Amino acid sequence: MSTHTASLIVIGGGQAGLATARVARDLGLAPIVLEAADRAEGSWPHYYESLTLFSPARRSALPGADFPGDPDGYPTRDEVVAYLSGYAKRLDADVRTGHRVERVDRGASTQGGDGFRIAVSGGEELTAPLVVAATGAFSRPHRPALSGLDTFDGTVLHSSDYRRPEPLAGKRVVIVGGGNSAVQIAIELAGVADVTLATRHPLRFMPQRIAGRDVHIWLQRTGLDTAGWAKPLLTGGKGTPVMDTGTYRDAIATGNPDRRPMFTRLDGDQVIWGDGTREHVDVVLLATGYRPGVDYLTGLGALDDGGLPRHRGGVSTTHPGLGYVGLEWQRSFASATLRGVGADARHVLTRLLKQSQTGDKKPTQAAN
Repeated sequence: MSTHTASLIVIGGGQAGLATARVARDLGLAPIVLEAADRAEGSWPHYYESLTLFSPARRSALPGADFPGDPDGYPTRDEVVAYLSGYAKRLDADVRTGHRVERVDRGASTQGGDGFRIAVSGGEELTAPLVVAATGAFSRPHRPALSGLDTFDGTVLHSSDYRRPEPLAGKRVVIVGGGNSAVQIAIELAGVADVTLATRHPLRFMPQRIAGRDVHIWLQRTGLDTAGWAKPLLTGGKGTPVMDTGTYRDAIATGNPDRRPMFTRLDGDQVIWGDGTREHVDVVLLATGYRPGVDYLTGLGALDDGGLPRHRGGVSTTHPGLGYVGLEWQRSFASATLRGVGADARHVLTRLLKQSQTGDKKPTQAAN
């Protein structure tokens, strides 16, 4: 078994990991980035083909590199993939693709004091006093516990499985979820299929532009974009609103696709709506989000009973020296976005370095 030592190990080479590595270099660290895939592009290559960002290019950049093209345009999936690929190539850091982390344990670091041992597939082991888990909130598709879902006779897909509408042409499709991706997929699919959005709450729309300017500019200028206290204000306690120029709202108002309250259960190949009516359904598509892919921390004891990180603002509340970047609402509305991961990375790394420099072995007390 080969063993290597670094001042910082960053797990994940997507937008969160790359931003963390760049900030680490600015702070004088020499990070090693471990990415399971053969390219440092995160989850972006696996999203549906028509996906576009909900923030303009000028508000969608990682630290130190503007997003190319029209600054007021909305980058596509493939443009984001190309941006991340180029960013990784220009990054002055050791980015190792094809390195899947299997386990993180507590152990002595060769740099002195307590640290972490990181086991990588293939038998390699690395040690470091600091570890940032940057596999983010988009690594593990969430499959909710819906009555009858496990015995549904039709096809069950997650939005992570969806690429283009043609394979579902002519099908009766029920999409579970009311976020940005759910609405965008529903409207695209409605051109070739019979589509319903099933949601627990009415859809909430936020105008994409206010007074001629993108809403993200206003969020940034007012401070709401990076204010943790703004979550109830922006979500209303009912999920993230759908960014809309008016096109989405108008399409749903025509009933193509339509929106209905969440069904009560699935039975065979049928959906049973709240009024008791039954309807044949070919496909149930779950646009129900993701959970952080941090199973490699299970043995460390850093996760709660639901497999979610115990942290405050991205700093572990269980293990000094351990941090997270790329979690949804880690610190604010902008967390887990291209524009937000850099600020979160700087917040986390400065606190981890302070723990290391002061010898503070007490974890942060409160968890998110």
